[in-house]
Amino acid sequence: MTAAPIRVLLVDDHAMLRAGFRTILGTQHDIEIVGEAATGADAVAQATALRPDVITMDVQMPDMDGIEATRRIVADPGVTAAIAIVTTFDRDDYLYQALDAGASGFLLKNAGPEDLIAAVRALAAGDGMLAPEVTRRVLARFAGGAPAAPSAAPAAPSEVTASAPTATPAAQRTAPPAITLPGLAEPFTEREAEVLTLLADARSNAEIAAALFIGEATVKTHVSRILQKLGARDRVQAVVLAHRLGLA
Repeated sequence: MTAAPIRVLLVDDHAMLRAGFRTILGTQHDIEIVGEAATGADAVAQATALRPDVITMDVQMPDMDGIEATRRIVADPGVTAAIAIVTTFDRDDYLYQALDAGASGFLLKNAGPEDLIAAVRALAAGDGMLAPEVTRRVLARFAGGAPAAPSAAPAAPSEVTASAPTATPAAQRTAPPAITLPGLAEPFTEREAEVLTLLADARSNAEIAAALFIGEATVKTHVSRILQKLGARDRVQAVVLAHRLGLA
């Protein structure tokens, strides 16, 4: 059975950019453009009416900016779309406000067509997508450190599950204790705490599985439970929360 296409809502106040995004994404058999919006208020209305899977969201728009539109869409329990902020401006305030508002990705408009396609697919799969030039700044910010300076030349975006140095085998490390946090329905198990630590270190499911000597299907189950316990929409939000709570 063929999987249903990823339903995408394009939000940008420039018709030419929306047309470009539509052309790029429309070439993919697994992606369907279901609507467009030119203002934040229209984006909120379209998200409610169309129930897309993914929304590409501009920041600077008339009527209502993309950050506020993201916040309102995420707050709507009837809308489950993952939102990727796509902007010209590599600004830390946009980045942090977007993540605080509930965005699952942050992509710069000078990224290549293949990067936009990869971002849509990653968000639809429940993963987050951050442009690599901002990933270190996100982790530094929420870990309490000083953000690194923006890269001079942007690179292709990567998922927060992007490759990282090989993890130390679990047998060589002491497993963290179960973690209890205010608001959690139940504490993290020792294994979930270990998976969360590796997740916050930007490890992929395959790398986590190799580090802990477990199967990838088991890792996916642990990640799902972690997201549920944290109340996080996706891996990006889980990483942010992990750093904020001092778990990584």
